[in-house]
Amino acid sequence: MKILIAATFAALTLASTLGVAQAAETKMSPDAGRTLPAVCTGGSDMAASTKPDSMGSMDGMGVMGPAGTMDQAHQAMMAGMQSMQENMTKGMMASDIDVAFICGMIPHHQGAIDMAEAELKYGKDPFARKMAQAIIAAQEKETAQMLDWLKARSK
Repeated sequence: MKILIAATFAALTLASTLGVAQAAETKMSPDAGRTLPAVCTGGSDMAASTKPDSMGSMDGMGVMGPAGTMDQAHQAMMAGMQSMQENMTKGMMASDIDVAFICGMIPHHQGAIDMAEAELKYGKDPFARKMAQAIIAAQEKETAQMLDWLKARSK
């Protein structure tokens, strides 16, 4: 019985240790979101075809359509990001830093929603689509919370 208990304890300890090690491997570094993987910036074979040529055109992977125009999927994402940037800048001008943070985050969340909606409309990869759905749900909930906070604060 003592051997069985010791073996069970050892197995649980090992599983726990492996779980902690695995969790540590997937933990993001503080700069993980500030430095994009090479595939995002043209530093890999997958993205190499999206590098601009001497005329600034981006062919390959379907970014540019006929006559050198950006395809609809990328236009949708870019429109959302442009709107987000303009509104974030405006929102962060509030004199109260807490209000400025919330007012900057609302358009930031909307930008994420806009990008996710473009993914759902044009994307095909199941993982990316599932992430887009989760992002929409989370960002809409958080945006509602921020708007409620601003409303309560203004009373």
